[in-house]
Amino acid sequence: MSQRKIKKGIRALYAKDPIEADRLLWGRETDPVSRRGFLKTSALTAMGVVLGAPMVFAKHFPAGLIPAALLDSDAPFAIPGKHPELIVLNDKPLNAETPAHLLDDKTTPADKFFVRNNGLPPDAASLDPRKWTLTIEGEAVRAKKTYTLDELKSKFKHYTWQLTLECGGNGRKEYSPPTKGLQWTNGAVGCAAWTGVRLKDVLNDVGLKSNAVYIGYYGKDKHINGSNDVVISRGVPMSKAMQDESLIAWAMNGQDIPLLNGHPLRLVFGGWPASASGKWLSRIVVRDRVHDGAKMNGQSYRVPCTPVAPGAKVEDKDMCIIEAMPVKSLITYPKSGAMLQSGQKMPLRGHAWAGDLSIKEVHYSIDFGQTWQLCNLEKPANRNAWQHFNAQVAFPQRGYYEVWARATDENGVSQPMVIPAWNPAGYLNNACHRIAVKVG
Repeated sequence: MSQRKIKKGIRALYAKDPIEADRLLWGRETDPVSRRGFLKTSALTAMGVVLGAPMVFAKHFPAGLIPAALLDSDAPFAIPGKHPELIVLNDKPLNAETPAHLLDDKTTPADKFFVRNNGLPPDAASLDPRKWTLTIEGEAVRAKKTYTLDELKSKFKHYTWQLTLECGGNGRKEYSPPTKGLQWTNGAVGCAAWTGVRLKDVLNDVGLKSNAVYIGYYGKDKHINGSNDVVISRGVPMSKAMQDESLIAWAMNGQDIPLLNGHPLRLVFGGWPASASGKWLSRIVVRDRVHDGAKMNGQSYRVPCTPVAPGAKVEDKDMCIIEAMPVKSLITYPKSGAMLQSGQKMPLRGHAWAGDLSIKEVHYSIDFGQTWQLCNLEKPANRNAWQHFNAQVAFPQRGYYEVWARATDENGVSQPMVIPAWNPAGYLNNACHRIAVKVG
């Protein structure tokens, strides 16, 4: 049987029933998350054919997973102004993620920054910065006030922060049973240098009442049905809105923000779900209650307040709003599928982040989590910026390996090795990222 047919059969079986596939292919009778199985000699031989080399440390390979070398990515699709290798998940609305190896830059270039839309971007002709205005209003402001973009730039001090934005559903594709929503792998994240004015400076200029609880935003994007219905209107509590790093931004990496990322004006709340960072920003409301705009209610951007069984139905009242994102890391070099000569050390690079917290340490493993080695870790450029890690990895013998990365935040919380607690919308997957490496 050809490698292609073996790979196709394994992927098809895992897609249909990962637990049964695990039992049949590997000879395991085990829970896919909490226990370890073992590989039969016949399965090891088959895997060696598929992978092109024997799987070193195979006895430690977690049940319920398929080797990283067999995980296919979608074919690339060109988007104007974006790198040709971005992977399009949806064309209406347009959504695209960045392959991990393209995120190797310490600061994410605009053409490599992921695209997340709930509706249709405004027409380019309507986005004249000279005519753009931002209105601040709501129950908890002293008086409604409108600023032109030029007034924002001239009246308030400018700040530039490196801020990490990640879609709340990044990693959704790995959940089992599957959940609805865009099937992101791990590329719906980026950390650019954003320039603008602090949201708190503008809010203080408008004047806040003592009953201010939440801010909500409204943008100029259009509904995919062509109507003027609000597509998305989310927000954050005042405690996040008033942080120094919370920006009303007009520039990304020193240039105008690209159209698909919110030109000419957007909010940027680093470390929280990117859906909170409204694009094409035209209005902010300061509320005396939790904001109730589009995609703030029901189960949008919410997870169960307490853990639930996979596949369970959860009542809206039992769902809690996602705030700070969990600790996570991403290997950006080398690209999965790296080939090395025996005795050759491999440079390893990547980034780690943890919502509003900093990263304390990052480790890597080549034996499926049996042992972990400490990486070199850089300090963040500023709060809410991701941190860069690197290491030199040695491999003891020829064969197939997987390199896993695991970050730990300042509170001592580490990433789970495999998929975390299931939730109905597939949010907050912060399982260890892994790449395939073959040593010949």
